[in-house]
Formats: sequence, C-alpha cells, structure tokens
Amino acid sequence: MGRIATILFAHRLGTSLEPECKMYRLAADVLNDSALIFDCLSPALPKRLRVVVLAFSSVLRALCGVAAGSSKASLSSHFAKCGNLGELNAKDSSQETVISLLGILCGSVVVSHISTPFATWTTLLLLLLVHLSTNYAAVRSVNMTTLNRQRTNIVFSTLFEKGSVLTPTEASKCERIFERDGILRWKASSATLGYCQIGGSFQELLRGSIHGANSIRDVGIDIYKLLRLFEKEEYVLWFNPIHKKGTIVLKNNVTPISQLQAWSHALRVAKRLTDLRREGAGRINVSPVEKEEEEDKSKQRNESVSVTNLTDPDTMFSILESTLCAHSASFADQIGMLTDAGWDVATPSLETRPARRFQVVE
Repeated sequence: MGRIATILFAHRLGTSLEPECKMYRLAADVLNDSALIFDCLSPALPKRLRVVVLAFSSVLRALCGVAAGSSKASLSSHFAKCGNLGELNAKDSSQETVISLLGILCGSVVVSHISTPFATWTTLLLLLLVHLSTNYAAVRSVNMTTLNRQRTNIVFSTLFEKGSVLTPTEASKCERIFERDGILRWKASSATLGYCQIGGSFQELLRGSIHGANSIRDVGIDIYKLLRLFEKEEYVLWFNPIHKKGTIVLKNNVTPISQLQAWSHALRVAKRLTDLRREGAGRINVSPVEKEEEEDKSKQRNESVSVTNLTDPDTMFSILESTLCAHSASFADQIGMLTDAGWDVATPSLETRPARRFQVVE
C-alpha cells in the first residue's frame, strides 16, 4: 500500500511540490505524526480493523516520505546561496544526528517515569504538539523569493493598489501555509475573488466558458476574437463570471515572466468583476446623476457596468480588453520593481500540475 501510494502521490502532485514546498514541508510532519498516532492506537483495535489502520498508517508514512524529501530539496536549494548545496546537506544530516541522539537520551529519562496509558498518551500528544508548533514556526520564518500563486496574489494586489512592491520578507508575513489551490485573493484578505487554473489544455478553456463546451463548434464565445485579443501575448485567458473561475492556456515557448503576467491579469479581472458586483449592489439607492457618472467612467474603460449583463460574452470581452491594455502598459516597469525588491522572476513557480502548451497555426 505504501509503495503504491508513493507512486500515485508523486504522479498526481509531483509538479506542485516545488512551488508549494513550504506547505508540503509542514504537511509531511502532519502526515508522519498522524501515522505515529495510528500505530499507537492499533494494539487496542480488533485484528481486522488493526490491519486497515496499519495499512493506512503506512500510506501516510509513504506520503510523508515523498513530501518531506522533495520539499527539503527545494528548501535546501533556496538556502544554498553560494553553490554550497553539498555542504549544507552535510551539515543538515549531522544536525539531525545530534538531535536524534539527544532525543534518545531524553527518551531514556522520560520513559522511566511513565507507567500508565493516560500518562503515555498525554506525553505523546504534548510532544507532537511541540513538534508541529516548532516546525510551523520554522516554515513561517522562511522567506522564499520565487513567486508562486499565493505570493503572486499578495505582491501584485499590493502593487496594483498602492504602487509599491513588498519584499520577500514582507510577503512571507502575509502568507498562509495551507492555501487552496488556484485561489485568487486580494492581498491577504480572507475574501475570495475567484479561482484560476494555469497551464491547462485548450479544451479546458472551452469547458470553462460561460455555457461550457467540448469543441469550438459548441462554445458560446467567439474563440477567434479571443485569440486575436491575445495575439501578441504568450497566453490566452478566459474568465467565467458565473463560476468566478479563470482559465489560462499557455502558448509554446512561454516565459516565466509571461506566466506572471497571465496570473496577475487574471487577478485584475477577478477584482474588476468583484467591484462591478459590489457597485451593482450599491446602485439600488443611487441617484440618476451618480448612475450617469458611473456610466461615463465605464465608457472611458470601454466596459459595460451592468451586473445583470456579466453573463454576456461581449461584456466579458470588454473587461478582458480593458484590463489587458492597462496591464500590458505597466507590466514591464512592474517586473523591474519586483527584481529590485529581491524577487526571482526567472523561475517558473505557478504551475502545479503537468504543463500543457498550444500553438496557433494560421
């Protein structure tokens, strides 16, 4: 069971281990401690149930091995600043040896004072709590310089709103260790703007359209118009306003910077749709003069502000076009600001599953 779980886990989540190394580093400890609890519970269970629990424990331990090994390698490469990865791993191994010896020494002293099941479980749970707490604090203290999905949300939303760039240290204070995959948030808000998928197939973009489809003949949007809109970009974005979900398909030879542009563009579109819904909800008690002013602002952006019209593909096209023009005009300067702040924009960290590419052939 454990070996099968190792193969399936590596196949399903192998791509996401690098960009989400902080999450999987802590998840590995949670899995390992959970397996330990199941092992300790197994003697008190009937034989048949004991086999199931021990099998489940072996699966958890196998998942821990994959998550811990890969995330540790990613974190080691992050800390190896001067090409000293071998030295760093050697010192890390020696540190683990020292800690293990100290653990054996302390365990020899503690075990002589524990004689009841209550004391055993109390000590076990207390030690596991200390273990997870210290590892959580250690993971929180790591300041990654690559831009994964969550950090891209935090950094670019701050950049859009305030015109300033957070440093890796500042952004790490806003990070969640366990974050939902593909979520779009504005800064560190608990509110959800929507979801986005990057690096999928073109068929997934068709399924993500307003009406849903499996082929170009059935889709409810003008695909050729969409391709012309993103003709000069290395990606194509479509956002479903009903399900609040964006789909990004990447062209051949897409660069990491273009991936950042695609994700930040989706974030900007999701924010614009949220603002339109909020404006629509507040229009109930708005005077006619204020409505005319909002319509004039909308015309300057070449958008329709009708919330009831968000399901119209033409409205979505106008939002995509206006946000793309505004985003493309300032994106090069924003990348320069990110580089100056210490961010690594050359390492792709947005795709969390096997990548797919497409090519437009005329």
